[in-house]
Amino acid sequence: MWQKDGIEPAALVIAEAIRTLSVSQVPDARTMNHRIAIVEDEPAIRDNYAEVFRRQGYDVATFAERESALSTLRERLPDVAILDIGLGREAEGGFELCRELRSLSATLPIIFLTARDSDLDTVSGLRLGADDYLTKSISLPHLLARVAALLRRVEALRRPEDASSVMARGSLRLDAERMTASWDNENIPLTVTEFWIVHALARFPGHVKSRDQLMSEANVVVDDSTITSHIKRVRRKFQNADAGFEQIESVYAMGYRWLSEADDSPAVTTD
Repeated sequence: MWQKDGIEPAALVIAEAIRTLSVSQVPDARTMNHRIAIVEDEPAIRDNYAEVFRRQGYDVATFAERESALSTLRERLPDVAILDIGLGREAEGGFELCRELRSLSATLPIIFLTARDSDLDTVSGLRLGADDYLTKSISLPHLLARVAALLRRVEALRRPEDASSVMARGSLRLDAERMTASWDNENIPLTVTEFWIVHALARFPGHVKSRDQLMSEANVVVDDSTITSHIKRVRRKFQNADAGFEQIESVYAMGYRWLSEADDSPAVTTD
């Protein structure tokens, strides 16, 4: 693997991004009581991500391998856990750690942040209970926004539901504050990325959303095949609740649209 002065390319990219990061250098009062755990076996990458979060006022704990992370986090769970998959000699140590952390808390926000971008790895991580699966190509502002969104969701789930944040489309119910979805009163376990993709589609039924528009709404930058994979997983989750679910339609060479239950054949429109 190519290296420069012992630092791998990903670490160099992150280090450069930190220098040009256009987010506030003044700690945000909303982040100062939140603790982030970063489990990453590459020292340079681990230290760079830790610096990003500390600049934003987070309390950050870092770990290089699964056992030390689990030993410490059992004593005190963080507010968000960010995990790599390969941890030292454990090629899938992050998967096992996710399983163990999820057994300790059903609500702890867990994010995979990894260079592994295969659909199999993504599905495996989400099935183990991760709230989101991101690749290390994600920009730092987007990563910070994703963590902040998960923290807001946890806080919102502790409060009574705010009707003003709820959008209903037939059997679909989306709570933008809590980032929760249900279909015919059955909970649909969407990740943060999946939630905002569904929200973008359902907001204007019948309107076609391109893959670029969906990326913008979901606050991610990925290739077209990754958006396609997200759509496939979203469909499967809804079909687990309703085998007849067909509300997300592919529009050839254009993108996707949400079909109204009252009219499965709306005219094609674009934003």
